[in-house]
Amino acid sequence: MPHLWVRAESRPHEERVGLTPQGAAKLIAAGFRVTVEESHQRIIPVADYVVAGCDIAPEFGWPDAPVNAIIFGLKELPDDGAPLRHRHIMFGHAYKGQPAGQVLLHRFRAGGGTLLDLEYLTDDGGRRVAAFGYWAGYAGAAVALLCWMAQQRGQVAGPVRACPSAAHLLGDLQERLVALGTARPTALIIGALGRVGTGAADLCQAMGVPVTGWDMAETAHGGPFPEVLAHDIFLNCILARPGTPVFVPISAKVAARRLSVIGDIACDPDSDFSPIKVYDRTTGWDAPALRVHDTPVLDVTAIDNLPSMLPAESSEDFSGQLLPYLLTLDDLQSGVWGRAQDWCDRAMV
Repeated sequence: MPHLWVRAESRPHEERVGLTPQGAAKLIAAGFRVTVEESHQRIIPVADYVVAGCDIAPEFGWPDAPVNAIIFGLKELPDDGAPLRHRHIMFGHAYKGQPAGQVLLHRFRAGGGTLLDLEYLTDDGGRRVAAFGYWAGYAGAAVALLCWMAQQRGQVAGPVRACPSAAHLLGDLQERLVALGTARPTALIIGALGRVGTGAADLCQAMGVPVTGWDMAETAHGGPFPEVLAHDIFLNCILARPGTPVFVPISAKVAARRLSVIGDIACDPDSDFSPIKVYDRTTGWDAPALRVHDTPVLDVTAIDNLPSMLPAESSEDFSGQLLPYLLTLDDLQSGVWGRAQDWCDRAMV
């Protein structure tokens, strides 16, 4: 039976985990061996995994794990250039020409390992079987609203932090809005029918922000999309892929517009298919807003681990979605794992 090794996340502010103790207990009951690394920042204490029956390993000890162990994490690995010899389950961001992704694939080639990319675990119909999308949308809309509120004060948004729960986040936002004493902004969400868009819309609704929701029908004509410029906030909630139209061209910087905040929740600025052309790099927790134009002001927020702002809810949700497929790891040649292996094989050529 498989040996699943849950690694610690090395990225700052990354408190999420893809397997809860309850999920680990189910894997162990099915005959799996589960090793969980210690972590100084994971939202769930390692003691809970001990109770579930997991083996415990030192933080960042996975390079020395048995070669047949399957290393399971979420975000990027330490950027040390070391060859990768294991099978890794993670978000690789490597199959759409991203420069950092090509470096990662080179490390897998060098070590003979395999990338089973969480983004490419799909069912027979091509739909992802597990995603953090809802909480990415929820947190992404919250950060965009924080950016807009900072603009009303003549500022650029300051650092953001993780919240113990969604209720804490909503309370903080409401307090800030009341203190600001202005009318609510308007928001346009593209991808409103998906997981990400639903989360973004729910946050906006909770904050009294009027939303225009668009999906494939409204964008099928391919653009241009002047309606984007007519809203205060634009939230991009669709994954860039070949054929995705450009929603915000470079000319939007100097165009007559109401738009002042772009929340690129899909967050893929270095992809050739990015639909937002006014910026070229992600933002971070310490500086969530990138000012791309001064007059009229235009900020972009594009944080690529948004769900970690709500690590408890997002970890529970994702783990619950993924667990049925982790239970099939004893058959890597078919189903979601076989399809993920096919993606890796094509990328390694």
